[in-house]
Amino acid sequence: MYNTNNIFWIIIALLSFISCNSKIVNNSRVASLPYYDEATFTPKWIEADNGELSDFHKISAFELFNQLGDTIDQNTFQNKIYVTDFFFTACPGICPKMTQNMAILHDEFINDDEVRLLSHSVTPKRDSVPILKTYAVERGINADKWHLVTGKRSEIYRLGRFDYFVEQDMGLEMEEDDFLHTENFVLIDQQKHIRGIYNGLNKADIKQLIADIKTLKRS
Repeated sequence: MYNTNNIFWIIIALLSFISCNSKIVNNSRVASLPYYDEATFTPKWIEADNGELSDFHKISAFELFNQLGDTIDQNTFQNKIYVTDFFFTACPGICPKMTQNMAILHDEFINDDEVRLLSHSVTPKRDSVPILKTYAVERGINADKWHLVTGKRSEIYRLGRFDYFVEQDMGLEMEEDDFLHTENFVLIDQQKHIRGIYNGLNKADIKQLIADIKTLKRS
């Protein structure tokens, strides 16, 4: 027979176990993150000091313009961690939810100079700098933290399809003139390597993304 004192301490132990494990959702699943270099997003587990990374897939050079009309290029993200997505301001479907979830990242890392956000318009002719600025102001977006960018359509679509692989889960061969539309968020590290892909509509994925950013910061 258990006495009441033993039962009390068993309950305390169980509550402590549950409490500790409930925090797992706020931590990355692993101590380090894999690398990705192609559209199937097959993880490659590589040590950071491995010479293989010198020839590994990186985000290529680009030049776009943000909501303030400032030039945004690869140097903007030098030694930065950033999350990127593709949207358009007139989108009535998934974009508002994606923007809300990107705003969670915006607020979480607002005071962290190492983390940036980058949203590409897939209708750049329509989404001019003034339209992007209005969109940003209406949503309280800090232009130093979160860049909404426009520019050449060909460059934005090249980045989406061949650098970030954001349409990989659609399983379709896309032509150059096909519309690019995806809910994926992509995590890029300080050396411009892809380190994760997440469903931008899924709150659980956003929590995991926050945890994975913190893992990158510790690496």
